[in-house]
Amino acid sequence: MRSKKTAFTLVELLVVIAIIGVLVALLLPAVQAAREAARRVSCVNNLTQLILAVQNYEMAYRAYPPGTLEEKGPIVNEPKGYHHNWLSRLLPYLEEKNTYNHIDFAAGIYDEKNATVRKVHISTIECPSVAVPDQPDRAFTCYAGVHHDVDADIDTDNHGVFFLNSAVRYEDISDGTAHTLFIGEKYPDQKDDLGWMSGTRWTLRNTGIPLNAEGHQRRRYGGVPESDRPDAAVIVGGFDSPHPGGANFAFGDAHVSFVSETVPLETLQQMAHRADGKLLMRGDF
Repeated sequence: MRSKKTAFTLVELLVVIAIIGVLVALLLPAVQAAREAARRVSCVNNLTQLILAVQNYEMAYRAYPPGTLEEKGPIVNEPKGYHHNWLSRLLPYLEEKNTYNHIDFAAGIYDEKNATVRKVHISTIECPSVAVPDQPDRAFTCYAGVHHDVDADIDTDNHGVFFLNSAVRYEDISDGTAHTLFIGEKYPDQKDDLGWMSGTRWTLRNTGIPLNAEGHQRRRYGGVPESDRPDAAVIVGGFDSPHPGGANFAFGDAHVSFVSETVPLETLQQMAHRADGKLLMRGDF
């Protein structure tokens, strides 16, 4: 007797392909979510390393590193001036002593003497969830120090921890380091960002606008509308994260928390002020 040969019909084959397609479509978001969760953990680790470096610096010098240095303010977001910042001072405490040794602190950061070190990429200050721009003359950071609680210029009278010519001591943070924001996330910008060495809005931010507000505007308009404002030279702006729903922040006691973008602006500003004397409740953020 002849054996009857069996095979898939075209309809059966199409059904199998459709089922596989549906399964892949169901699994892909889960895989992407797992990858983002891993990147978020890496971002938390970066912030932990940064805030530990801040603490070690404070133990050595009895003051936190200056947010930015210049003869007078407010700070202008242009490539001119001295502008050495808090990140440069932390390099020895981030296992980047060699990078630190190549900085010429006798010259401004935009000087040719510091041209080479400005190009150095430092993985600890780059969030893995961000496509960091690649420019031949400078490298970037995805983190910024808190200079003020409201939307204002970077100057000597700010209420944060890192600002113009600052030398804030542990004792000056009367609200308690556990309740005070030190460092948060921000997006580097291909066009205007002056790099990780620049003590301008690119390494300093405030809580004068809601969390992730710039990111929502960027996704809607394809750019940051603030750059078109008349005061673009001194505008600072707020914190902005690639992580859905909020941003990671390092507090002064070295813990890192994810702050929801739905946090009331008043609460966010309260956490950025080092000495406003107000009580911060656990459920506020």
